[in-house]
Amino acid sequence: MQNPLDTNSVIISRLQEREKEQMLIMSFCSALSQTLNKEEFGVFVNGIVKEHFQFDDFVLASSDGSASDYFIFYTTDQNIHSKTYAINDGFFDCCRDSADVVSFDLSNSKHPDYIQNIYKKGFKHVFGISLPYIKGNQNVLFLFFKSAKTFSRESNRILRGIAMQLSISIRNIILTQQNENILAELELLKKNISGKKKEKNSQKSEDFHGIIGSSNAMKDVYELISQVASSNSTVLILGETGTGKELVANAIHHLSEVANQKMIKVNCASIPENLIESELFGHEKGAFTGATERRIGKFEQAENSTIFLDEIGELPLELQGKLLRVLQEKEIERVGGNKSIKVNARVIAATNKILEKEVYSERFRSDLYFRLNVYPIKLPALRDRKEDIPVLGHFFLEKHAAKMDRNVKRFSKKVLNSMMTNAWPGNVRELENMVERSILFAKDEKIKEMIFPEVAVASSDALVNEFYTKTLQEVEKEHILKVIKKCNGRISGPQGAAVLLGLPSTTLTSRMRKLGIKKEHFLD
Repeated sequence: MQNPLDTNSVIISRLQEREKEQMLIMSFCSALSQTLNKEEFGVFVNGIVKEHFQFDDFVLASSDGSASDYFIFYTTDQNIHSKTYAINDGFFDCCRDSADVVSFDLSNSKHPDYIQNIYKKGFKHVFGISLPYIKGNQNVLFLFFKSAKTFSRESNRILRGIAMQLSISIRNIILTQQNENILAELELLKKNISGKKKEKNSQKSEDFHGIIGSSNAMKDVYELISQVASSNSTVLILGETGTGKELVANAIHHLSEVANQKMIKVNCASIPENLIESELFGHEKGAFTGATERRIGKFEQAENSTIFLDEIGELPLELQGKLLRVLQEKEIERVGGNKSIKVNARVIAATNKILEKEVYSERFRSDLYFRLNVYPIKLPALRDRKEDIPVLGHFFLEKHAAKMDRNVKRFSKKVLNSMMTNAWPGNVRELENMVERSILFAKDEKIKEMIFPEVAVASSDALVNEFYTKTLQEVEKEHILKVIKKCNGRISGPQGAAVLLGLPSTTLTSRMRKLGIKKEHFLD
């Protein structure tokens, strides 16, 4: 018969052991509750937990409850953190579906790479413990041992005691990381918005929907754009080549009620005459040789949007009548078709020709001209808004210097003055090309030389283009400046500009004063 004293002693001893276990569980839970990120979590597990349970390695896997795969929440192998694995791999799902600790003999199983890596280190035994499900997260803890005997029933009880806190800590860490990512994205978005606001404020009135310039002439253009944009009226944009007619068309479209639709663009001068009708109105299958299928034309593509007809002055006469019908009747016929198709497209046309002259010469239909000329916008030449030249020059300088990765930041005073006095027959496009070319030749961060083509100093009876003829004063001023620059700024003396011009130096000085030529126009 067992001695009652011995029985009591055993009971007391067991109670003391359980009390120690409870104290240890409380200690673990307290430490776990203070882990705020994966690094702190790793320090905790690799420290006091590993020391107590005597495992050789561990992996903590986690899955969203609605997902079909899982990821490695924590492991000492840094190469597998970004990988995901199928839940039904015979490891994760086996532990998840079991209420008990699951033991695996790795030498007799096919296993994922993260287990293979640990198995190669000589750890042949792994125990998988499913942790309590917490708000969408299912977690499994894998403990690896060289000897299975190391994992005792006491270890199992303590792990069960801290399992809930483990799940809570993992969930908190995941949520914290997600919140930090969201905050980082919001901060980046805030910086981007702030940067755009600063950029917008810095542009002020110099940038109107992609158009650079704040001169009075351009302000008048902006007002015309703003007035017509919200309507469905046909717009005719007139101006020399390079004045920015397409930019104006873009601005009208982006300020219109169909800004969310794509604007369809057609360059009437770049399409062969035998194809332009098909390009604009489309064709039926078999309409002509090579028409192997039906094609939708540009007007149909521009349904409930805007169609921009650039170089409208180049449109062949035989097509001008068909375009007139589109403008008046709002309908087209595909090439080879006999069915009228209603179209709803706002038409913006542009030309660098003087259409009145084309009408007089019978190269352009008068009725089409009057139909297009509902709301004309005439763009000023660059020489008529000279105050915009420095702004445009620096805009193109910054744009192309960045594109070429060149450290060119500014113009010399001499170059700026030359830019201001140049006639710019190619207008803004020519200015941009000249700036780009000058960046290539610049030897430091300042552009000190800009070589203008000879057309910029044409004789007095030459037309720069159809829109503008130079005055005698402008030609004289340009010629005097060219000679003075050739003489390196010298006016009088044997090698001075007065000798080359055949004038007394006093007469040349008086003439320069009358024409407004100053030293800064030809000297840095």
